[in-house]
Amino acid sequence: MKNSEIKRIGILGGTFDPIHFGHIRPALQVKQALNLDKIWLMPNHIPPHKNREITTIEHRLNMVKLVCDEYADFELCEIEVKRDTPSYTVTTLKALTQSYPNTQFTFLMGMDSLLSLTKWFQWQQLFDLCDIAITHRPGYQVPTTCEIAPIYQKHLSSTSSILEVGIGRIFDIDVELQDISSTHIRKDFNDQRVNDSMIPQSISAYIKENQLYR
Repeated sequence: MKNSEIKRIGILGGTFDPIHFGHIRPALQVKQALNLDKIWLMPNHIPPHKNREITTIEHRLNMVKLVCDEYADFELCEIEVKRDTPSYTVTTLKALTQSYPNTQFTFLMGMDSLLSLTKWFQWQQLFDLCDIAITHRPGYQVPTTCEIAPIYQKHLSSTSSILEVGIGRIFDIDVELQDISSTHIRKDFNDQRVNDSMIPQSISAYIKENQLYR
């Protein structure tokens, strides 16, 4: 199969409670850096690592749909919200690679997720299913003493190889990290400390209309 026949899709998963520019801007930078066709935004239904009450999936889906309507770079991926079991990444990627055999997937994660990767469910299998794009601040280096360091070095690839067909590569992407978190938005929204530099106006309007995070 020719490379031109393969779609190149980035996947950004998350609770998105709510989605904000800390998700949006780095994802757009990864898309450009790796020449991806689209970024699929994949809301979690039952995140295995969350122990707090989550906003309903209906509201979180609606907010992600608003972002997809606003940015042509994004599409909504509903595979996890249709599942009634915890959202394990490896399970999701197995299903996606079977459903989309002509697609090269790149999973987006922050450096904090990489450093905790060995705690993920069946994490070793990820390298048989997708590439991984690591977003981090410019100049950051993975500590050589951390558990994931040898795995990281083994799979680290240059972005110049991104157009080659393959899986299991790690791409380091310097991004302008945003000092924004969903936790702070939920906490501060009604105190008027959340502004248009943190979340799109459409998301702010949706939160107000539906009286979320009160």
